[in-house]
Amino acid sequence: MRDCIPPVERLVITLRYLATGQSLASLHFAFLIGKSTASMVIRETCLAIWDVLHPAVMAQPQKEDWLQIADIFFQSCNFPNCVGAIDGKHIRVKKPIRSGSQFFNYKKYFSFVLFAVCDANYCFRYIDVGSYGSSSDSAVLGHSAFGQMLNNNELDLPGNTTLPGTTYPSMPFVFVGDEAFALGEHLMRPYSSRGLSIARRVFNYRLTRARRVVECAFGILANKWRFLHSPIHLKLETAISAVKAACVLHNFVRVRDGFNFEDSLSHSLESPNPSGVRGTRHGAAVRDHFTAYFLSPHGALPWQLEAI
Repeated sequence: MRDCIPPVERLVITLRYLATGQSLASLHFAFLIGKSTASMVIRETCLAIWDVLHPAVMAQPQKEDWLQIADIFFQSCNFPNCVGAIDGKHIRVKKPIRSGSQFFNYKKYFSFVLFAVCDANYCFRYIDVGSYGSSSDSAVLGHSAFGQMLNNNELDLPGNTTLPGTTYPSMPFVFVGDEAFALGEHLMRPYSSRGLSIARRVFNYRLTRARRVVECAFGILANKWRFLHSPIHLKLETAISAVKAACVLHNFVRVRDGFNFEDSLSHSLESPNPSGVRGTRHGAAVRDHFTAYFLSPHGALPWQLEAI
């Protein structure tokens, strides 16, 4: 029997693939292993990376963690009571076997969706990987464990509190997303872009300042782990494991390298197809309170009227 591939070499092969996106044939010549062996090594090592790092760098936040995230969002993005930015991105893959058109997206290629919740330090707090490429952001959120916990108030979010400089009313802690998501008590989305007043344009600007961090996080992820720049030629289960491993490695590197990073909105991951969804009346009332606060002396920014 041949000697087994040692763990260090397995890790090197996997990191080489994730960091460069080399083909299995290239790994075959570089490490003198079979292409099927390289695929198996990548799958098993990515599963091990996820199992080890997920509890350490992507554990579910507790109430104190949400408060710390909100403080950083307010300091860096000037959006109070914000505990995360959410978005979904397409991961391009070859057509899965016997999948029909389920993974065929509106951009006319096959993909699955990476849905993520990001904090102001560009670290992922929650991810959901593997939804059909034909699904919208709101559908992915609704079927994810995070979306169900959000709807059932099981995320251990802090209680309502007043906005800085005010005494009334008490406002909930919220996540921010784009137009693809439904408005809710704990989920803010922009106003429709037609016939906006000055106040609503200011709110959209302030929300975009907070929401852009998840776009930047996707850009950092794709530029650090460059296998995301091209279609993934692996089995669907292996591709999902590779993306999950890349996300926890992203957090691992961010924590140890520090959080100073020049923001960049350019990346190779496509947004899922946005679709109109109806929000709740209570969510609309919360959004209106934020809108009024952003024009008040306590919440206004000196440059916000020039920026819109």
